[in-house]
Amino acid sequence: MAQASALLNVMMGAARKTARRLNRDFGEVENLQVSRKGPADFVSVADRQAEDTLVRLLSEARPGYGFVVEERGEIKGTDPSHRFIIDPLDGTSNFLHAIPHFAISIALEREGEIVAGVIYDPIRDEMFRAERFKGAFLNDRRIEVSARTALPDSLIATGIPFLGKRGHARFLKELFAIAPKVAGIRRFGSAALDLAWLAAGRYDGFWERDLALWDIAAGALMVREAGGVFGDDGEAPAINPALIIAGNPAIQPQLKALIIEAGAR
Repeated sequence: MAQASALLNVMMGAARKTARRLNRDFGEVENLQVSRKGPADFVSVADRQAEDTLVRLLSEARPGYGFVVEERGEIKGTDPSHRFIIDPLDGTSNFLHAIPHFAISIALEREGEIVAGVIYDPIRDEMFRAERFKGAFLNDRRIEVSARTALPDSLIATGIPFLGKRGHARFLKELFAIAPKVAGIRRFGSAALDLAWLAAGRYDGFWERDLALWDIAAGALMVREAGGVFGDDGEAPAINPALIIAGNPAIQPQLKALIIEAGAR
């Protein structure tokens, strides 16, 4: 087992401290389900408080680092070479509906490259972590992508466009192309956890369009450090959230071929 670096310990500590409040807030959500307005307002406040807590804790530990955060966008730091990319509550809709599947995602970008990532599932107390060139871990155990090679044996994760997002017709074409060829497709509502679970071998592939950088920055590193392929429509080394196609080395190219085929129809 590889020991976590001082940097990863800072990121994991911030995630755990923030999760304590999120878990308390999650316990209150069920009590608010009788009100249409109450849960949404409550969760919006919980999301913002989690973001504020992460920014404060990480700023104290690494003064000068910048941030890219969901609510406030980019926060410039005095150190232009480092910035944290944060999603304080990935799976907000799940949280809102009292579904226990959400995560805190923190990535560190150095000179334009993601070098460290943490995805923490507070409900299951699962801490996924990765550092560039040092592998990926779940709690204290090293993880690797699955070894499945055939689509009919594979479980694929995705995200479905929701209210206000484009691309419903295109998604259905891709779904119709992929679903008959695989063992199953799952849509659990947290891209960060989808990628962490892919890195841990629970899923064999993943695709989704029009994500935000904070949804996938830590997950991209996690998948690559676990031996997987994290690509996009151009297979560029940089992260392109417009289209993510990830998987183990055998399944990712096959999944990509199906998505290309769906687009040609």
